[in-house]
Amino acid sequence: MASGSRATVPEDSVRTVSPGRRGEKAVSALTGDSVEAGTLKSAASAVRWVVASPRPVKRKDFREAAQRRLQLLPGSQAEGRGQGPEEEEEEPLLSVPEEDDEKAQPLPPVCVSPMRGMWREEKVALYCDEVLQGCKAEDADDAMCRYLSEKLKLKGKWLGVWKTNPELFFVKYEEASISFVGILVEVTCKLRQSSSSCFKVTVSVAEPFSSNIANIPRDLVDEILEELEHSVPLLEVYPVEGQDSDLHDIALALEVVRFFYDFLWRDWDDEESCENYTALIEERINLWCDIQDGTIPGPIAQRFKKTLEKYKNKRIELIEYQSNIKEDPSAAEAVECWKKYYEIVMLCGLLKMWEDLRLRVHGPFFPRILRRRKGKRDFGKTITHIVAKVMTTDMVKDLSSDTLLQQHDDLDLALDSCYSGDTVVIFPGEYQAVNLALLTDDIVIKGIGKREEIMITSEPSYDSFVVSKADNVKLMHLSLIQQGTVDGIVVVESGHMTLENCVLKCEGTGVCVLTGAALTITDCEITGAQGAGVELYPGSIAILERNEIHHCNNLRTTDSSKSTLGGVNMKVLPAPKLKMTNNHIYNNNGYGVSILQPTEQFFIVAEETLSKGTASGDKKDDNMLSKVMQNLNLEMNNNKIEANLKGAIRIVTS
Repeated sequence: MASGSRATVPEDSVRTVSPGRRGEKAVSALTGDSVEAGTLKSAASAVRWVVASPRPVKRKDFREAAQRRLQLLPGSQAEGRGQGPEEEEEEPLLSVPEEDDEKAQPLPPVCVSPMRGMWREEKVALYCDEVLQGCKAEDADDAMCRYLSEKLKLKGKWLGVWKTNPELFFVKYEEASISFVGILVEVTCKLRQSSSSCFKVTVSVAEPFSSNIANIPRDLVDEILEELEHSVPLLEVYPVEGQDSDLHDIALALEVVRFFYDFLWRDWDDEESCENYTALIEERINLWCDIQDGTIPGPIAQRFKKTLEKYKNKRIELIEYQSNIKEDPSAAEAVECWKKYYEIVMLCGLLKMWEDLRLRVHGPFFPRILRRRKGKRDFGKTITHIVAKVMTTDMVKDLSSDTLLQQHDDLDLALDSCYSGDTVVIFPGEYQAVNLALLTDDIVIKGIGKREEIMITSEPSYDSFVVSKADNVKLMHLSLIQQGTVDGIVVVESGHMTLENCVLKCEGTGVCVLTGAALTITDCEITGAQGAGVELYPGSIAILERNEIHHCNNLRTTDSSKSTLGGVNMKVLPAPKLKMTNNHIYNNNGYGVSILQPTEQFFIVAEETLSKGTASGDKKDDNMLSKVMQNLNLEMNNNKIEANLKGAIRIVTS
């Protein structure tokens, strides 16, 4: 919505407040640390808790505010939290029906947090050394409370914008139009003794009356605040710009705490023993920074964010489901609790894998294809599937007379009809096929005509584009255009895949060959990947001949030192096998070829060394490169590696 535009909220959407109404929404967010609901150390405890605690759960106000906040803010704001608020435009004013009430003024801008410009090392020092100071996970709440309390001593009263849930004010509303209700308030900070209460502050409506809802009734706001006893979660309040310098320190402290609970804290932290909690926090800061600076490509990072959000939502679902059971649970209710609990356990396991750098480096955590192989048809014949809107005799004139044919106007239907040994022939046009992510049988998929005229685009709502676990799959003479999928444009999960005379226009990561899988790429063009154009996982095999790999590692990052991937990336543990002949690798934002190996050696070979051959350059470097290539089963002949931002080849320890 453009700044200054006004939307209309239906008249019956404005809430009429009555005492006790807030109690109906007591279970609005999950914190996971209450005595009754937080432990969940086994499925049995998840069921037992239903019996023990049918009433709404008491939660620490601090974490309640953080979790609640994630549910209310738009996705783009929640995902970016911790980077610091962007420089905000003037809040667009929305409106409720005209009444005689005082019209609200626009909200003033809030302080921009310095966290936005902090380097990775500064964030680590801030959280690990200054705030947490080596504490254990169960003491993290107290550490945050002490840190914030010290900052709040700087100023007893100040102006802020209280951003809260629209449900507090409206019975029904469009979430896309009203993501929060903001009110200008005067904040009074009173130091509290307990960690669970120090994150509540006393507020009153400030003058002039200001809100992002143009005609929100002033008496409604007053009544809501009275119902709340003028006490609101501190993390829902954002200091207003233009006050003295102490307020900038308070704004920074608030953002530090918000970021901690939005991204660094996990619900299971105080349920498990951790010898060095600050080291774990440092790993999570590194993960967040890797996502922000593009070391982890955007689509892959999106998978992590989706998993984290799904985990939080599932915990909320479990607590709310348990809270709605008023008596002893029935057998069906107990089973449902178990199911929800184990969903949480599985998501928790995936998130822990992300946080372990060794597991993250070596790729995927679960198989992408769960479909069984069909094998050959019972009668032993193979079929050629023609994919075109209309089939003519000219299309099949080159086929033998005994060829069995099926015509499809949909590529998905053709792939779904395939058995091992079949061929799919695609004529010029634009196609989508989610079944390309489910290749389990040995088939050939080939285009007829110019490869640029057979365009297959990914389905943005799916994680994967082309994924194979067949023994032998071949794609020929076509263009793959990636649009929004999370995975690599092509993932060889197992078996062998051949790409011949294809164009691969990546938007996410490039071609990924997983452990034990094999790939042959011939006469192809790979461009636009956010990571490496070709990614070889440990123990994989690849043959690259006469390919162009260019303009890869298109990461949206201002820190070029983080962008080392480029044309081809190898992960060595155990070593993959790679043969490269007559390839042209150029204009990539990282290195032409990067090799990650678990040794203590580190060196970079200049482009001239590879371009001119062993007769030129430093003989010591040439000998070292030759030795490494021999040890890694890496064979490179007549490749042209040029104009890559970082250099031609990089060999580095993991």
